[in-house]
Amino acid sequence: MTGPEGRSELASVIRLVRSPSTSAVEDSYSAHFHPSRSGRQPDGALPVEGLRMSRSFEHQPVMLDEVVELFETLPPGLVLDATVGAGGHADAILTAYPHLSVIGMDRDVQAVAASRERLGSWGDRAVVIHARFDDLSSVSRATPLVGALFDLGVSSAQLDTPERGFSYREEGPLDMRMDQTKGLTAAELVNTMTEDRLIELLEVNGERRFAAAITRSILAARPLETTTQLADAVARAIPAAARRRGNPASRVFQALRTEVNEELDVLVSAIEEAVARLVPGGRCVVLAYQSNEDRLVKESFGYAATGGCTCPRALGCVCGAQPWVGLLNRGARMASPGEVALNPRAAACRLRAVERLDAPVGRAAR
Repeated sequence: MTGPEGRSELASVIRLVRSPSTSAVEDSYSAHFHPSRSGRQPDGALPVEGLRMSRSFEHQPVMLDEVVELFETLPPGLVLDATVGAGGHADAILTAYPHLSVIGMDRDVQAVAASRERLGSWGDRAVVIHARFDDLSSVSRATPLVGALFDLGVSSAQLDTPERGFSYREEGPLDMRMDQTKGLTAAELVNTMTEDRLIELLEVNGERRFAAAITRSILAARPLETTTQLADAVARAIPAAARRRGNPASRVFQALRTEVNEELDVLVSAIEEAVARLVPGGRCVVLAYQSNEDRLVKESFGYAATGGCTCPRALGCVCGAQPWVGLLNRGARMASPGEVALNPRAAACRLRAVERLDAPVGRAAR
């Protein structure tokens, strides 16, 4: 997809994204579109070149070599980077494989600005749009995908910017929205949730032992407006001995971030839609960083790999279900010790990948 016909096809896959903020990536931390850029661009998808971005959004892509290796056998065509971030994975894919083009999506306007600048030198081989990864209506169904990549969770750039409110280590507004143009902030959420709902949220995210105590402490400290206020409220609920095993606020922040951004609510449907759009031989790769995410990815891939078969394992399949993907590795792959030494955040990563088999498109819908 590198010639004139390929460039035309790539441009045609983009149409207007439903988000009202798609037409402008402009805030105090991100780039402005270059005023001298000429020519009409596809609706909702301005070119990646011609941008100046804040250097504050930088991110080291995790398991980069493994991702690039998994895409080695892809036929010529379009790869969807559903969580493009700063563009690290996309840039490496474009560098390694001249026969591939990339459409990147991200709900964070700062990430969109960063990836547009980084991928600008690739011209029409790279397009970046502002959209959440489940909004695949942004990509025409008439255009097949040869690959899809989901790099889930929060990025280093988001964690390391106190103003975004993702980190319990530094003081900032209790925001946690990946798309700061819409939705409730973490402060609005934590200050209005009922006691039962907050306990349930913490329990689901691994804080079973102290969920009730943490909730009571949060309720007593309301209203909470900053990250440090929330972290202090959590710490007051945890015995000193338990605090020595790690910061007790980590799972609480993770739970609120997941809820604010509805991350788990849309994950399965987005992955299944991406897999359904792959051509035979196309591959989908997912990087997950928390157990709830990885469990959903594992279940989704496992369901597709059995064709939705629900026969008892002891009897074997008797329903005639046909798998529409093949698993590319047994279990999840992890970052190498060398990578973890250079980037400790890679230690939490779990990589799973599947290859699309020759099955009817759309079969992956449950």
